[in-house]
Amino acid sequence: MEDYRKYLQPDEIAKLSNIELKARLVVEGFITGLHKSPYHGFSVEFAEHRAYQPGDEIRRLDWKVYGKTDKFYVKQFEEETNLRSMIAVDSSASMKFASKGNISKYEYACYLAAALSYLLIKQRDSVGLSLYDTEIRKFLPPNSRQSYIQKILKTLDETEPANETGTAKALDLIAERIKRRGLVVIISDFFDDFKSVTNALKHFRHQKHEVLAFQILDPRERDFKFGKNAVFKDLENGDELITQPYQIQKAYAESMENFVHDIKKECRNHNIDYYLIDTSEPFDKAMREFITKRKRM
Repeated sequence: MEDYRKYLQPDEIAKLSNIELKARLVVEGFITGLHKSPYHGFSVEFAEHRAYQPGDEIRRLDWKVYGKTDKFYVKQFEEETNLRSMIAVDSSASMKFASKGNISKYEYACYLAAALSYLLIKQRDSVGLSLYDTEIRKFLPPNSRQSYIQKILKTLDETEPANETGTAKALDLIAERIKRRGLVVIISDFFDDFKSVTNALKHFRHQKHEVLAFQILDPRERDFKFGKNAVFKDLENGDELITQPYQIQKAYAESMENFVHDIKKECRNHNIDYYLIDTSEPFDKAMREFITKRKRM
């Protein structure tokens, strides 16, 4: 059997052209790597009986039916989760950044959002999608229809990151549009005013939602290892700056570390699950955190 685990690597999945194929292979690669079903522990309800077939698990035999009919029947079950999720993806221009050898933050966010959506709908949960910059660019309300995954994937695939960042304002708008309690997954670099962003995240908790925040960063945004000379261009307003990165590398790295630490601390203080994801890291880290959160609900 093909080793799907290689499709947990961002650079491998980026080589594929079809976003549905990307989503499916990330999910299958993740399940292969788990060695057990991520659905374990989810609640189920009885659906119907069917005739026993060689290879069926003995524990699924319905002995009461056997006593009445003298025939072997097994119980079939259907997943009953009723989870409503909203996946919010930052599509502002800052998400376009990609250092050499890595995919952009937006690409990473899209593949992750696509895989999570694919997983949720396959297990009959409802999932919606929000794309935002300073405003909500796209809003698809939660739906559990199998055909809905095509709409979600198409929306992700056709959107190009643009405009300035307005994470705080946009998240507040999204919070107002979600009418029922559920799980909110936010995927962003969170490059915005710290207090405004954390207040917006708390808005979801105030409405009793479970919140999972993924901060997506490029490796160079964390270590600032750009060499001796570099030209930096603001992806949102086009301004350019010529500088020597090594002179400020240490101060920058410390500042970024403090920024990440403060967001993480504020999230944990308000029962928001926060995870830092590097675009060079396999998708299984984010998928595993999502499944862990899902099981606790």
